[in-house]
Amino acid sequence: MLRAFARLYRQTNTMKISGAHALALPQERAYQVLQDPEVLARCMPGCEALIQIGENEYQMKMKMALASFSGLFDGTVKIVEPEPSSSFRLIVEGKGKIGFMKGDGRLKLTPEGSGTQVVYEGDVQVGGTLAAVGQRLIDTTARMMIKRFFDKLAEG
Repeated sequence: MLRAFARLYRQTNTMKISGAHALALPQERAYQVLQDPEVLARCMPGCEALIQIGENEYQMKMKMALASFSGLFDGTVKIVEPEPSSSFRLIVEGKGKIGFMKGDGRLKLTPEGSGTQVVYEGDVQVGGTLAAVGQRLIDTTARMMIKRFFDKLAEG
């Protein structure tokens, strides 16, 4: 039984994510909003706290639910390789009793009419009990969380 649990905890799933969302904000303002910790904390599904611990680095507490599993995650969010108004990389890492997650993605912003097109692509890795639920469910949940983030962002 203990070996089966150890194998389950070591299990990982990696997936690629990509997509685009339009924001009804000018490019410079969209760039600022996407790096504002108060906005990020309010818009990230399950985020309970986002506290600055360094330049462009934040400690995060997040509740994550996937299928019948849910739990609290402690982690970090880092904004790296900033190219003001046009792009940046976002690195997110978290772990909790039900596993871990790591994400690394680039967001590119381009003007589109009076708003901004945000194109993102990256990799997400989940491990532990979370990884046991299957790639398709993880992929669906990740896409749903991204959609909720952008929907909440659009609400202002």
